[in-house]
Amino acid sequence: MDERSDNRAEIRDFLASRRAKITPEDVGLPTSGRRRVPGLRREEVAVLAGVSTEWYTRLEKGHISGVSEDVVEAVAKALQLDEDERTYLFDLARAARPAGRKPARRKDVPVPPRIQWMLDSMTLSGAFVRNGRQDIVAANPLARALHKPIFDSDTTDRHGRPNIARYIFLDPGSRHFFVDWDQAARITAALLRAEAGREPHDRALRDLIGELSTLSTEFRTVWAAHDVRIRHDGAKRLRHPDAGPLDLTYQSLDLPIANRVLHGLVIYTAEPGTPSEDRLKLLASWEATRREAAEPTRDPS
Repeated sequence: MDERSDNRAEIRDFLASRRAKITPEDVGLPTSGRRRVPGLRREEVAVLAGVSTEWYTRLEKGHISGVSEDVVEAVAKALQLDEDERTYLFDLARAARPAGRKPARRKDVPVPPRIQWMLDSMTLSGAFVRNGRQDIVAANPLARALHKPIFDSDTTDRHGRPNIARYIFLDPGSRHFFVDWDQAARITAALLRAEAGREPHDRALRDLIGELSTLSTEFRTVWAAHDVRIRHDGAKRLRHPDAGPLDLTYQSLDLPIANRVLHGLVIYTAEPGTPSEDRLKLLASWEATRREAAEPTRDPS
């Protein structure tokens, strides 16, 4: 299957999955008789979007090339898409448009030293930088200590670089490390789907999704839900092998480094005055002591 066929299939499945989530009552339509499909019918979405049933049916079959942004916006409103889902639909529409030349493939860029300096300055927060494929490309010492199971996992690549998605779905230990593993799995798959919409020509991303689909039943299940997440933050509960249970908050921020490369700065902290803050400080102290002991002793002469 070529990339254009993949795009049509993704548009079809995404729109159908969103349509199935909405009931007639949700949009103020009358209900009567037995319904053969969950959610709205295609003709009902067409009415809400102000287009013909034939037009919407063609759109839901993936033929979105040439469709105006006004129509895409109307469909997004009819399906009650949230901001992330709307962005994803527009990404799919842009990817479907005929290109005048072969689309450029995105190239990874190194993280500038100034970013590592910034991370290292955050001594009481675990902070790392991830790309859209969920590779951790830079981290401060506390983030490495906090996410030790991920950095020590056999799922790291040949350069020792951890990938959050690969760890969650392919390392059995992730179910112990992440207390709310199901939630972590859903969010991670949704982040990958948003990235696939932004960068449909990213071969490494396609390979990662193919690997996870082949090796993980759980990934195939959550991937089939077609959920989309662009930004995320909230609470995270971990079972750390050294520090014990940790109730943390995390915030993800966009980190512009280079054009067409999406990086996110993720910061983990604990609420002040809680046992988790004490354990996080203890973990930071252990890591500082370990690093100090690992440094070569300087000859005073």
